[in-house]
Amino acid sequence: MDRTTTTRSAPTEPPAFLDFAAARGHHLVRTAYLLTGGDAHLAEDLAQEALGRLFGRWRKVSRMANPAGYAQTVLVNTFLSHRRRRSSSEHVTDTFAETAQPAPDPALRVTLLQALGELPPQDRAVLVLRYWEDRSAEETAAVLRLSPSTVRSRSSRALARMRTVLGEDLDALVHP
Repeated sequence: MDRTTTTRSAPTEPPAFLDFAAARGHHLVRTAYLLTGGDAHLAEDLAQEALGRLFGRWRKVSRMANPAGYAQTVLVNTFLSHRRRRSSSEHVTDTFAETAQPAPDPALRVTLLQALGELPPQDRAVLVLRYWEDRSAEETAAVLRLSPSTVRSRSSRALARMRTVLGEDLDALVHP
């Protein structure tokens, strides 16, 4: 008996998950790095966990208008749920992972990451989404399931706290 196989091709196939992960993975890790206050290993774990969650729902996610935006939302929710878990035994230290390309001003970068790391996780998420991801208060509110006015007040208080923490250190770094 001779059996031949036929292949079917979908007329419009959504982008493959591996292509999406390769294209967006680095961006997710960078965002997670900021959310974690500079913990590169936790950032990679969070990005991997977010991609794992996306993979389970990829058929539905790939048909969305903005799968990258959805991936960012999943990443932020993964970060916030990780911070709520009591079983987390990892601790952030003052040692940073080596990077392939050094930042233009490493001292400023370290100082800002330390100040960001001292903020509560929700305030950190608000600042990263509002100012690093350049999202509006409404978009940030939708991701974090808060009201836009709460996002604005949290960002205002978080920025004030960062200014207090940085104080003279920031002036010395910016104006040597």
